[in-house]
Amino acid sequence: MTLAITNVVLDEARVFFEERGSVGCEGTAMISASNGGVAAKLVIPDQRAGAVPHCWVEVTRAGKSELAAALQRDDRYVARIHSHPGQAFHSLTDDDNPAITYPGAVSIVVPFFGLGLRHGLDACAVFVRSDGRWVELLPGPDRDALVVSR
Repeated sequence: MTLAITNVVLDEARVFFEERGSVGCEGTAMISASNGGVAAKLVIPDQRAGAVPHCWVEVTRAGKSELAAALQRDDRYVARIHSHPGQAFHSLTDDDNPAITYPGAVSIVVPFFGLGLRHGLDACAVFVRSDGRWVELLPGPDRDALVVSR
C-alpha cells in the first residue's frame, strides 16, 4: 500500500522547519491519516531544541500530550518528519528514539533545516520500519511505490 502525503502537509512542514532553521534549530512533527487514507494532517508538538553547533530536538511533556490529543477516532500517525542541519540521514539518536515503531511506519528526514523540502520528497531521506529496524528507501520507483506526495 502506498502512503500518499499531501503537498499541503509537506509545505506546512517546510515552513516550520525553515523557521526553526533560521535560528539554527532542528524541528520535528508527526503526520497522520484517517482510516488508512491520504496523510493530510501535520501535528507540530511543543518542543525544545539546541542550536548549531550541537543540534538536537526533544518533544516536551506538553508536546506529547498534544500529540495524543490531536488524533481523532480513526486517525493514526503514519510518519514522523524532522529536519537536520545538513545532509538527510537517520542518526543513531533517530534510530534509538523513534516516535513510531510499527511495521510500515515512515520516517522522513529533511536536509538543510527544511530547505530540502523545496525540492520535494526526492531531496529527503525516507525510511520505513521493517523487522524492528529502519530501512532506507532510495529515491526512485521502489520508494515511489511506498511513499509519494500529491
